[in-house]
Amino acid sequence: MQAGKSTLAALCAVLLLTGCINDGATYQIDATGQHNLSLVREQTYLWDKKVKFYLVVARMPTCMRRHLIGEFFPKTKVEIFRVPSGAYVVRAGKIMYATETQTCEGFAPIRDEPEEGIGELVGTFSEKAGTPVFEAAEPEAAKSR
Repeated sequence: MQAGKSTLAALCAVLLLTGCINDGATYQIDATGQHNLSLVREQTYLWDKKVKFYLVVARMPTCMRRHLIGEFFPKTKVEIFRVPSGAYVVRAGKIMYATETQTCEGFAPIRDEPEEGIGELVGTFSEKAGTPVFEAAEPEAAKSR
């Protein structure tokens, strides 16, 4: 009888976790594979409509940090912009953060878009067939043709 209860409990746990989101996609800043920005999406419970979005900033072996962007619907797009200083601006909906890859610790909210703009669009994390992907932006030179 005890074995039947534990089997039933395990089956219920598996069913509750089925359909939960725990995935991600990566933008590789350079060809080393050690310098990147990754979007990680986590859904705690199947019935949650929103998902926690995290940005993992990495420049290995020097640093790696995970920062909470916020809770969004799974199909929310996250745009990545590069500013001339080498820092990055992350925009998800109306929320923006500035981050950097020198120490990976800097992650600050941006209240209003700066007058000089938020940099050059590098690409966008979006959902394709239920899976996050990173799509690189078209280079500025190609846009002006």
